[in-house]
Amino acid sequence: MALFGGFILLLPPASYGQGKNTCLDCHAVLPPPLEVAQEQFARDIHAEKGLNCASCHGGDPSNEDPLEAMSRAAGFRGKVRRAQIPALCGSCHSDAAYMRRFNPSLRTDQLAQYRTSGHGRGLARGDTKVAVCTDCHSIHGIRPASDTRSSVHPLRVAETCARCHSSAEHMKGYRLPTDQFAAYTASVHHEALVQRGDLSAPTCSTCHGNHGAAPPGVASVEFVCSTCHVFQMKLFDASPHRAPFAAAGFPGCVTCHGNHRIARPSDEMLGTGRDSVCLNCHSPGDAGYQAAATMHEQLKQLESAIARAQEILDRAERSGMEVGESRLEQAQARDGLTKARVTIHSFTLARVQQDIQAGMQVAEKTYQAGLAALEERDYRRRGLAVSLVSILIVLIGLWLYLRKLESRAAGGATG
Repeated sequence: MALFGGFILLLPPASYGQGKNTCLDCHAVLPPPLEVAQEQFARDIHAEKGLNCASCHGGDPSNEDPLEAMSRAAGFRGKVRRAQIPALCGSCHSDAAYMRRFNPSLRTDQLAQYRTSGHGRGLARGDTKVAVCTDCHSIHGIRPASDTRSSVHPLRVAETCARCHSSAEHMKGYRLPTDQFAAYTASVHHEALVQRGDLSAPTCSTCHGNHGAAPPGVASVEFVCSTCHVFQMKLFDASPHRAPFAAAGFPGCVTCHGNHRIARPSDEMLGTGRDSVCLNCHSPGDAGYQAAATMHEQLKQLESAIARAQEILDRAERSGMEVGESRLEQAQARDGLTKARVTIHSFTLARVQQDIQAGMQVAEKTYQAGLAALEERDYRRRGLAVSLVSILIVLIGLWLYLRKLESRAAGGATG
């Protein structure tokens, strides 16, 4: 939801063009918070579209007389109070016909969504500490969300949310934790977004929404996760854990994976060590514990079998043997391991074992192919050695024969 698109409808289209702007002439030299740098406003998306200060604040920017420029007759409204900001922005951004002139693809339900959010409901109750449009999008330097310098660009939106949600002072009285951003920066999602540059990786607005921001409830958290992790949700919904989790009020995904501090999944989550999540509910010796331990052990066996096959194929290839086809099959074994790790969400040992067994068969096949390649290498080397020895014997025989001929020739010449 952009900030100062509000009240534009009150002005005739002719006033949108770039012209004299006495507002900036003054505010560019005023001290903060009244300062508005001309360079800053020139980069604002609204200024780029031809809008000006009067579009939000009213008045007549072309009048050099400050009293007349900021008079009631000129429609001057001055500073917009926080409680009025969403309605001001929405007066334009909720008008589909109007916004189509500037950006036909931009949604026009931002204000309606905002009113359903925790922020919007708080504002309706008179709480002016909650976030309004300007807190997220900034004020006079608003950039499109696609601009990497925008405060709501995927790479920066978490920091924008953290300006409030990481402040213990600001969040006082809301009974909300303030460590979400710190936890998120340690998550696999943040790693994918920031370190690998994957803009599709989840950030705050991905899970909580943007204008209709609200934390997912216990019953809906798995649907939030399933927007990316579709197969895992389908498996979990058909699993024996689905009903007990629902009965106990456990949110599906976050019970095992957490929410903001989501670590990279590992096979150890199924193990019996300190990283096991199964032990949070299961006790040693019960059926769930035994199934998890078996899954963990067999996953490790498949991983070892793949590594063993990979090592022997590497040796064969370094020896000059052709193992390209086996390497392609080896990829199927790794796919089997990946599939098994996904199938874990069915929490059904037989289904997981089926995927593991398929991977084991391929790993064993490629291992045997590697052995065969090394045996072929050794056979060729033995054949080469025999050939070289035979050639050497022939050469020595020829040398001896030539020496004999030379001796006879020398003896004949003497007689």
